[in-house]
Amino acid sequence: MSEVNIARKKEKCENCTKQVITCQIHLNVLRLCLFLFALEVSGHTLAQPVLLSACLSCDGCVSEEENSRISQQNLQEIYHVLALNKKCDASKHKLLVVSVCPQSLPFFAVKFHLDIPEAAQKLCGFLKSVGMKYVFDTTLAASFSILESQKEFVQRYRRRHHDTHAMPMFTSSCPGWIRYAEHVLGSLVTPHICTARSPQQVMGSLVKDYFTRQQKLTPEQVYHVVVAPCFDKKLEAVREEFYSSLQESRDVDCVLTSGEILHMMEQSDVSMEDIDPVPLDHVFGEISDPNLMRHDGRGSEGFLEHIFKYAAKELFGLDVQEIVYKTLRNRDFQEVVLERDGETLLQFAAVYGFRNIQTLVHRMRKGRVPYQLVEVLSCPGGCLSGRGQAEGEGGKPDRALVQQMEDAYSSLPVRLPETNLEVQRLYQDWLEGQDSVCAQQTLHTKYSNHTQPPSQTLIPDIQW
Repeated sequence: MSEVNIARKKEKCENCTKQVITCQIHLNVLRLCLFLFALEVSGHTLAQPVLLSACLSCDGCVSEEENSRISQQNLQEIYHVLALNKKCDASKHKLLVVSVCPQSLPFFAVKFHLDIPEAAQKLCGFLKSVGMKYVFDTTLAASFSILESQKEFVQRYRRRHHDTHAMPMFTSSCPGWIRYAEHVLGSLVTPHICTARSPQQVMGSLVKDYFTRQQKLTPEQVYHVVVAPCFDKKLEAVREEFYSSLQESRDVDCVLTSGEILHMMEQSDVSMEDIDPVPLDHVFGEISDPNLMRHDGRGSEGFLEHIFKYAAKELFGLDVQEIVYKTLRNRDFQEVVLERDGETLLQFAAVYGFRNIQTLVHRMRKGRVPYQLVEVLSCPGGCLSGRGQAEGEGGKPDRALVQQMEDAYSSLPVRLPETNLEVQRLYQDWLEGQDSVCAQQTLHTKYSNHTQPPSQTLIPDIQW
């Protein structure tokens, strides 16, 4: 397709709902490339080579440099690091740390036919048996992300009358949504994105900064692996702002999906019965309450619910005990309203999947978005439906599996981030206080407009 035709197609698509079809194809094919590449490096043979350029990314979704970094996000790279640790040259040894997303744990619980705490211990036992030294879950990091998002929302709300970019605020934890916003929507949306880092990247900072200092190591001596429910998290890990040129280290060195870890377990030919259960680790070592917890919400960390309750109390002095969702277009486009004496005080929305996102963007272009906050996720159904663990035949989510994961996830007890003593301690010991410059720099990032003319687009024919 010529550059002229691509430009015309893009211009047309940005003004109609057809744009979402193009953009979703781009992202889905990119995910497919990541998935097929993961299979190939783990020993499976593909009938024909998969080219990155096959996704026709006219918006330049992935640069050549990013492509190179993403190519290292696979099981083969993990095996390489583990092999180096067995050699005599200690200068090349690395401490392997794994952080497991809470949305991945229900996947293993269903696959192992166990409850989540038991499955987590089996998973931890397996990972340590192959050479991982520490295994954390990222609920602690998500608490930081939620707390910082809450504060930012209240700040934005209070300046909404003199800052046109303050409202609505969009959540920032989904890298698929962020990629779409930066590379396609640009300045229409990016100033509205919450600057709080995602749980994955907060965990990256916690491991490579606080934890490495506790272990008396440098960041480059630690190899940090994240287990996540979707392939898009690989894109997030290679973002430039999450790399320290001074320390020559990334906050997250490698992201593996839940499915890739399951494949690793199947390759090892070890049965569940043979794996010794091992408790997950904690950054403080022993803690008073080692039980697994979750946050409020529908299986995707519950940013909307936490921010809604916090804002209701902070801005209007109202205690909200229960969130009531109203379904609009479908179950992936819902809203929540706070009312007092017939007056609407707050109106939030949960918008999942690119078709619903496109509807939201279309309304935003016309200035018809009534919401102060929108929780945006690129996967229909939310994070539990991530393609790295819930994809069934024909590329569609395995609905039976997703339902089982939702049931398992909802069985975990809820803990409010504000009541987590570990979080409060880390704010002081690690970040020099909740409102410090250190906390702002460590827990926040920025999002930019990366849209560019087609003539500047890099579409490398790199064989995956």
